Amino acid sequence: MATIKDIATKAKVSPATVSRVLNYDASLSVAEETKRRIFEAAEALSYKKHSVKKHIGEKIAIVHWYTESEELNDLYYLSIRLGVEQRCKELQLSPEMYFFDTIDDINPDQIKGIIAIGKFNSKQVKKLSTISPALVFVDQSPNEDIYDSVIINFDRAIRKIIDHFIENNHTSIGFIGGKEHIREKAFKEYLKEKGLYNNETVYVGSFSVDEGYRLMKKAIEELSDRLPTAFAVSSDVMAIGCMRALHEASISIPERVSIMGINDISVSKHLYPPLSTIRVFTELMGETAVNLLLERFEGREIAKQAIVSTEVVVRKSVKSI
Repeated sequence: MATIKDIATKAKVSPATVSRVLNYDASLSVAEETKRRIFEAAEALSYKKHSVKKHIGEKIAIVHWYTESEELNDLYYLSIRLGVEQRCKELQLSPEMYFFDTIDDINPDQIKGIIAIGKFNSKQVKKLSTISPALVFVDQSPNEDIYDSVIINFDRAIRKIIDHFIENNHTSIGFIGGKEHIREKAFKEYLKEKGLYNNETVYVGSFSVDEGYRLMKKAIEELSDRLPTAFAVSSDVMAIGCMRALHEASISIPERVSIMGINDISVSKHLYPPLSTIRVFTELMGETAVNLLLERFEGREIAKQAIVSTEVVVRKSVKSI
């Protein structure tokens, strides 16, 4: 496992700076480029090397639905992108990076295929399909009969979190998440099945550290002594904000409130306490997208959907009661 010192050496900054950036220290003033170096170093050091046959291919476009700045607030997508780039490097492909608002800059004559990372609207999906028929979506499946895709079963991931809480005797379970219907819907439906659902303990915003902080702070103020003993949080970056709000309110983790996120981004193990989470194999998602694109290059015409599994990672932010 990469240490803070390893990350600091690769990013060419001090271990103290790495620690504060990985914990999203709000009082730290540091350039976005420095943050990017640290996050990318952390992700790169977590990669497992694979022995592969070299493949010299055409240029491909990586299209990201976030801006560069927004990507730093949701490391899930940064990690997928790095997985794509790593696989391209292994195969000697040449990726070119674009964002949702620069799709028109893609020259169809200069790229052979597209990997689209994130959630694109119908207009953007149609635009991308006109640029290249070799098109793979990651973390979205606009139409499984037409487009290749690499996705996660987030319904199953949410169920794993709830099962883990219940196994540890939690019956008061809250939810903090981003505005993505799938995870919130899965939480509500499964807790209703278990007879444990309480609408008052569900808080939804956007996928960022600041929103996780704001929503948890709101929950603390509104619920007071009725604050759940456990929270399922729909991303690790939101969980970081939730933990900060709990620390500021002197609410002990996990003694009073247990927290579990989703993604297992590289910084999760460096938090205090280390974050229990659902590991999403983002590197594999990126690699799989490249492999699907190569199959298209080789003549496959039938759409294929790859569902990458997840696993529970138990650290110290969850406690049995």
